[in-house]
Amino acid sequence: MKTKYVLALSGNDIFSGGGLYADLATYNTNHLHGFVAVTCLTAMTKNGFEVFATDSQIFAHQLNSLKDVDFSAIKLGLLPNVEIAELALDFVKNHSDIPVVLDPVLVCKESHDVEVSALREELLKFFPYVTIITPNLVEAELLSQRNIKTLEDMKVVAKDLHDLGAKNVVIKGGNRFSQEAAVDVFYDGKVFQVLEYPVSEKNNVGAGCTFASSIASQLVLEKSVFQAVKESKDFVYQAILHSDQYGVKQNYDQ
Repeated sequence: MKTKYVLALSGNDIFSGGGLYADLATYNTNHLHGFVAVTCLTAMTKNGFEVFATDSQIFAHQLNSLKDVDFSAIKLGLLPNVEIAELALDFVKNHSDIPVVLDPVLVCKESHDVEVSALREELLKFFPYVTIITPNLVEAELLSQRNIKTLEDMKVVAKDLHDLGAKNVVIKGGNRFSQEAAVDVFYDGKVFQVLEYPVSEKNNVGAGCTFASSIASQLVLEKSVFQAVKESKDFVYQAILHSDQYGVKQNYDQ
């Protein structure tokens, strides 16, 4: 069988639980060859956990190095600033014939409103060019500029994001509404699907990255979008059950 290549545009998690480490582990578990263009570095400093964006010229060189690779899918993770996002968008536009999964990570949500507003506008530009977006509740609220307090609110926001150009949307609800169940909503412009899983006390660091890169993997393996989402939720749930103190572990015994 011909080797299939999948690209992640994602950050370097210093604790190796999420970001590019979760992406590559997920691709490997699905027997795909993973590539990474690094968008940022992270570290613990006196100010707490900080994100340091890759120099935009270096990021552009990374993407140029990969322009001739025959990718079967792309997963977009943490895009730390507008400059990086613009370069990523240009790259995605040149790969419109393959599945693209956008995990719209918004950093510094509480303290940098101007930066988040600019990045929000940039992320909205991706919507027409990606196969699916996978925001969590906070990201969905920021993107839609609506509050989410109920399952019905999740459905309203999913429709709003679809109306803004996203072809398929899955909002990760987590356990905000219940400590017993984690609830997600999928919407394809026609039908809402609600996915519900028990809440686990195990470490879920890297779960969002793993979820998005698993969807990309399943799309490469020719699953429908909803089936890719469903199988990825199953996969992440099992991975969390087998996690350690640093985050999700993909290579569990199945």
